[in-house]
Amino acid sequence: MDLNVTTLEGKEAGKVSLSDAIFGLEPREDIIARVVRWQLAKKQQGTHKAKGRAEVARTGAKMFKQKGTGRARHHSARAPQFRGGGKAHGPVVRSHAHDLPKKVRALGLRHALSAKLRAEELIIVDSLVAAEAKTKVLTGAFATLGLTNVLFIGGTELDSNFKLAAQNIPNVDVLPVQGINVYDILRRGKLVLSKAAVEALEERFK
Repeated sequence: MDLNVTTLEGKEAGKVSLSDAIFGLEPREDIIARVVRWQLAKKQQGTHKAKGRAEVARTGAKMFKQKGTGRARHHSARAPQFRGGGKAHGPVVRSHAHDLPKKVRALGLRHALSAKLRAEELIIVDSLVAAEAKTKVLTGAFATLGLTNVLFIGGTELDSNFKLAAQNIPNVDVLPVQGINVYDILRRGKLVLSKAAVEALEERFK
């Protein structure tokens, strides 16, 4: 399918042909959800930790004698039922990551791209290049295109001026094409691809 190409100034810059195998799929929410869950699980630090009864600093002596007090029998004050005791079945340091087949990950990216195109939230620009690293100039260009919540995907090398000018604008992310991922695509309203990014994606999924 063909899609209009624009410049950052909002002028027409021809058309580009998009591959149906990447941008023309019927989006499947289940596959996209699996990839997002995999990404978020991989991002979790897993450094949460609670002390068990073997780790709290309390005496291990028997609280009172076994018989004759009329009270329930107890041993250590480190037991979970006592104030200051260890946590029963508390969180421990661990990895939350789980496996997801590489083919499913690739399919999830293609479905996310197709979903953006179907929702008319995909814009193709000729290049992501700024003449100077001025945030004010870039903000004006984004306002012309109606971009307030957007992910920009450039080629393998990002223009340093564009990256510096965009990094202070809220709700705007800039990534090279090798950093494209399902979660970042979905968390922003619009997706803007440069022509170099489109070519790199089609080469990647060839």
